[in-house]
Amino acid sequence: MTSGNGKTDFDIIVSGGGIAGLSAAAAFGHAGFTVLCVDPAPPVTTRDAEGADMRSTAFLQPAQAFLEEIGLWRRLADHATPLQTMRIVDAGGPDPEPRVSHDFDASDISEKPFGWNLPNWLLRREMAAHLDATDTITFRPGTATTGLFTRDGEARVTLSDGTRPRTRLLVAADGRGSPMRKAAGIGLRTTRFGQKALAFAVTHPVPHENVSTEIHRTGGPFTLVPLPDQDGRPSSAIVWMEEGPKAEALHALDIPAFEEAMSLRSCHILGPLTLASRRTIWPIIAQEATRLTAQRVALVAEAAHVVPPIGAQGLNMSLKDIAALRTLAMARPEGLGDAAMLDAYHRARITDIRTRVAGIAALNRISMVSAPSLRDMRATGLDALYRATPVRKAVMQLGLGARG
Repeated sequence: MTSGNGKTDFDIIVSGGGIAGLSAAAAFGHAGFTVLCVDPAPPVTTRDAEGADMRSTAFLQPAQAFLEEIGLWRRLADHATPLQTMRIVDAGGPDPEPRVSHDFDASDISEKPFGWNLPNWLLRREMAAHLDATDTITFRPGTATTGLFTRDGEARVTLSDGTRPRTRLLVAADGRGSPMRKAAGIGLRTTRFGQKALAFAVTHPVPHENVSTEIHRTGGPFTLVPLPDQDGRPSSAIVWMEEGPKAEALHALDIPAFEEAMSLRSCHILGPLTLASRRTIWPIIAQEATRLTAQRVALVAEAAHVVPPIGAQGLNMSLKDIAALRTLAMARPEGLGDAAMLDAYHRARITDIRTRVAGIAALNRISMVSAPSLRDMRATGLDALYRATPVRKAVMQLGLGARG
């Protein structure tokens, strides 16, 4: 499938070396295309290093199957923690304690877990190693895309090292501020919630038993996602969403005060929490590109869509983008990056993206409510959803990626 146009020319250039960009490079390299993947910064691949991504990613069943298909899962499987149960807790009463709690068990709809969780810094380490070991892929961390020129037959990408390689398709996986999306002239729609999220890892005395727990009170969900044990103690990754000023204040607390605050917010479900990593903080938005393609350019992942971290949808949507683009490329490799292929990609993904961005934004607003009457309505709705078995199963299937 390769073009064979010389050392500086590639079938595909992937702009962005985050988890989505590394996955895209692996997917296209596995399919036999020559791939160059670049990113301005080398991936931080150790847990305690400055700049390490302390978030975790839950790969839902379809995403795991795709990673297995492209040869990545065998590097990740031994590090993954299965997510068998999703527990949703409403703690919106006068005191921060559970008043409604329901377990959504994967066995209701599947013989497999809902998904598998891995820390992002470890994902980058293993994915980067996989790319380095794949002959069809050239990975150049520390190199940024700085310019773009396209015409009918190819794109020429200017890199920060002064080179200008030619490619048949540029895949923009360079994040919510995507420079290649801007260079291609593609617009954005952005929704701001006034929230920020804290991400960190903890240890706790009570085993998580492979249960992912989402606790709703005000400001956004407090989510505990299972991780492998750390230093002999059960461990979880936490994403804690709050209104921006409150999140900043929490981020500034000293460790004992922060541990007290997070243990209270967790309703002590897993016992007192002990901070086991650095804390990171970032703003919560919903964002979607007005179009997924331009001449010789395809947007994937956060260059195309950003959602609040609810229901493990973000990276799983991103892998659906990559899978759809790869399927079209393999079906007609001679048309890689042409208008027909890119139009087909836009049609294949845009409806699902718009539906999920709108749905997750709505769920986030529900999770933020502070008025007692609205919190009571949220608790009643959760209870009703769980008790209506057909509806509960349908929602679980939708969360895994089934079309609504």
